[in-house]
Amino acid sequence: MPFTLAPSYDDNPRLRDLVARLRAYLADELVPYERERGITPETELDRPTLEHVWKRSAELGFYGISLPPELGGQGLSFYELCALKEELTASGAALSHSVLGDMGGPLRVGAIVKYATEEQRERYLMPVVRGELACCFSITEEDAGSDVRRMTTTATPDGDTYVLNGKKVFSSAAPFADFAIVVARMAGTEEAYSAFLVDLDTPGCRVLDGEVPMSGQRMEGDLLFEDCRIPAANLLGEVGQGLRIGIGRITLNRLLHCPSLIGAARRAWDLSVEYAKNRVVFGQPLLAHQAIHHKIAEMATEIYAARAMVMATAAKADRGDNVSVEANMCKLFTSEASFRVADQAVQIHGKAGLTRGHEVEQIFRSLRMFRIVTGTTEIHKNAIAKGLF
Repeated sequence: MPFTLAPSYDDNPRLRDLVARLRAYLADELVPYERERGITPETELDRPTLEHVWKRSAELGFYGISLPPELGGQGLSFYELCALKEELTASGAALSHSVLGDMGGPLRVGAIVKYATEEQRERYLMPVVRGELACCFSITEEDAGSDVRRMTTTATPDGDTYVLNGKKVFSSAAPFADFAIVVARMAGTEEAYSAFLVDLDTPGCRVLDGEVPMSGQRMEGDLLFEDCRIPAANLLGEVGQGLRIGIGRITLNRLLHCPSLIGAARRAWDLSVEYAKNRVVFGQPLLAHQAIHHKIAEMATEIYAARAMVMATAAKADRGDNVSVEANMCKLFTSEASFRVADQAVQIHGKAGLTRGHEVEQIFRSLRMFRIVTGTTEIHKNAIAKGLF
């Protein structure tokens, strides 16, 4: 496929049509909806606003589109999903995370369906797929980030219940979620971890305001468990499978974060070109200067390299191959390359790019985060090296 900033996917008619429909929805409906209501990436979102996006996206066939048909999706390949995820952030829409169901929606539960009982599927997972409920995933703790085995949240068996005690942090979607998938250490053990479905209105469970990240997005919360008693039927999978459930989704998650970063970089490129066309410096448009040509060329090259790497890895994953090393390579390269693009965008915009609230400035802050979140650059290098030797 020839390189363009906005791919056409003519070699895949289904994907070409999906991308065209998604672009139309984003440009003609979602972005205007946000502008009318003054919604930005830093707006504190309420449930009705999110539900509006969930329901409209479901009507258009996008919400949960990557799920298998038996769960109401269209069974997209990883390659196709990556293409759609890039388009979302490339649009600049603040609510793009809710169109496919990334934030608290179907993409959160799709990977765990195989561990759920029929009752759990019907009570918790299918309502998420339908946009009736939202969920969050809680594994990280203040002293247990990359090293999750340091977690201190415990689950104590007590008759036909489990009692949870501890605190989870950085739980995306917690502020508006109905339930959480919580990984805890089994009390009295050193290496046994289990996963539980926890209704967030259960006595002994509190959702606390989380720290606001440098992106300014208010989408994370902390979960505090104080003698929180949940039914034994809410054990997800088997006792001791918690890390498999929690960490098993990380490899593909790292890959699937990448197209969103590429889309954000593409948005920064678009804004930079538009600004450089209209900004007059020394009697000429900024874009007429060779130094700006070089920056624009470097930015496009970074985007091309990242996209080629990610899409090749997605195609390999679609063939059923092990992509653990490649996924870490993708996240390492894409997070660093996308940030370099954002940095160049700020440079092109000059003082405007340094102004709080400017879209390029917000993209810069967001992309800086992803050199740390979902695995730091250093963690990815460790994982790559380990996989190579």
